[in-house]
Amino acid sequence: MDIHQPQDDTLLIVDDNLKNLKVLLDLLKDHGFDISVARNGEEALERAGRRPPDLILLDVMMPGLDGFETCRRLKANETTREIPIIFMTALTDVESKLKGFEAGGVDYVTKPLEYQEVIARLNTHLTIRRLQQDLADKNAELQTKNEQLQQALDQVKLLSGLLPICSNCKKIRDDQGYWQDIAVYIRDHSEAEFTHGICPDCMRTLFPEYQA
Repeated sequence: MDIHQPQDDTLLIVDDNLKNLKVLLDLLKDHGFDISVARNGEEALERAGRRPPDLILLDVMMPGLDGFETCRRLKANETTREIPIIFMTALTDVESKLKGFEAGGVDYVTKPLEYQEVIARLNTHLTIRRLQQDLADKNAELQTKNEQLQQALDQVKLLSGLLPICSNCKKIRDDQGYWQDIAVYIRDHSEAEFTHGICPDCMRTLFPEYQA
C-alpha cells in the first residue's frame, strides 16, 4: 500500500540509462513527485547546485564521474551536503555498499529495482528529512528567542550609570520619566527581593520611648 502523501517533494534522478529513467519517471510521477533528471555526474552536480532537490536517486555505474565520486562532491558542497542520496546499483557486495555509505549515501536500492521498495525507501528518507528540517527550524527559532530574551534581561536587570534620585523623598526617575519608590525600581530592574524592617536610627526617631 502506498503511504506517500504528496508534499511537493522534488527528486533528482541521475542515470545514464534511458530505459531506467523512463520507468522511474513514470512510476514516481504517478506518486506525485516533482522530478528532474541528470544523465551523468557532472550534470547532477550542476542541477543540484542550481535547484537543490529534496532527495537524489543516484546510479553508481556511470561514465565520467561515477556515483560514488558524484556523491562525495555533493557532500563537499555546502548547498547540497544535506540532501539525502540513495544509490541505485547492481553491485551488491558489502565492499561496494560500504563505499557508498562512506561517500555519504543514506541508502541503497539494487537493480533490477523493486519499485514498491523504491517508493517505501523514498518515503522513509523524505520523512526523516522533513523532521530534521522542522527540528532545525525550531532550534533556530528557539535560539533567536533565547538571544532576544537574554538581551532584554541584560537591559532590564542591569543597574548602571547615573540614577536620578530625589534628594527629598528619595524616589527615583525611571527611563520613561516617571518617579517611583526606589525599592520598586530596584525590584523591577534587578533580581533582588526585599524584606522590611527598621534600622536602629529610625527606631530611635520613631519610637524613642522604647529606647533604653
